Amino acid sequence: MTVAHRLTFTDAYEQLRRAQKPGAGVPAYTRWVNRSLARYAAAFLASRGVSADGTTALSATFSAVGLLLLALGPISWWTGLAVAVLFAIGYVLDSADGQVARLTGTGSPAGEWLDHVVDAIRTPAIHLCALVSWYRHEPLRDDVSTWMLALPVVFTLVAVGHFMSQILAEQLLLRVRGVRTNVASDAGPVRSFVNLPMDAGVTCWIFVLWGAPLVFVAAYALLLIAHIGIGAVSMRRKRRALHALKNQETTA
Repeated sequence: MTVAHRLTFTDAYEQLRRAQKPGAGVPAYTRWVNRSLARYAAAFLASRGVSADGTTALSATFSAVGLLLLALGPISWWTGLAVAVLFAIGYVLDSADGQVARLTGTGSPAGEWLDHVVDAIRTPAIHLCALVSWYRHEPLRDDVSTWMLALPVVFTLVAVGHFMSQILAEQLLLRVRGVRTNVASDAGPVRSFVNLPMDAGVTCWIFVLWGAPLVFVAAYALLLIAHIGIGAVSMRRKRRALHALKNQETTA
C-alpha cells in the first residue's frame, strides 16, 4: 500500500498546514489565497492516491480548456468568467503538485521539470490566446484601435523574461550556495501587496472583465505597465544578489 493510500484528508491537510513555505516577497493572492486553496486540493488529491505528476496534468488540463475557450470562444461576460475560473483552478493545482509530491513521496527531478515546462508554456499562452481572440473578432476594431494587438505581444515578452529571470536566478544561487535561496527573503508583508500586480492569480481573474473590451483593455494595459516596472526592479535585485555571490567567490 502506498503512502498516498494510507493518508486521510485530515492527516494530509494537517501535515501541509504544519509545513508551510515561507511567504517573504510572495505576491498577496498567491501567499494568502492560492496557497491556502492548494493545501485543500493537495490533501484531497493525495488522499485519493493522485501523484504529483497527475496533479500537474490536471493543472495543465484546466488551463488548456481555459486557453481554448479564450482563443475560440465569443468575447462575452460568461466566456470571461469561465476562463477566469478555469485559469484559477489550474493555478491552484499548479501550487498543489509540489505539496502532493511531499505528501506522497512521488516527487522527482523529472516531475519538477514537467511542472516548469507547463508553467513556461501556460504563461505566454494566456496572452497569445487573448491576441488570437482579438484578431478573430473584427467588430472589436470599431471599439478599440488595433494598437491593442501589441499589448499581448509585449506582455508575452515581459512575462517570459520575468519567468526566466526567476528560474535562472534560483538555479544559479542554488549552484553556488547549495541551498534554495529567496532573493527577497527579508521582505515583509507590505512587499506581498506591492507585488500583487505580478501575481498569476491577478492575471487569471482579470478575465472577468473580458466581456467589456474597453474596460478590459484599460485594466490589461495598466497590469502590463505594473509588470514592466516591478519586473525591472525584481531583475535588478536578482542581478545584485548574483553580483554579490561573485564578489564572495573572489574574496574567499
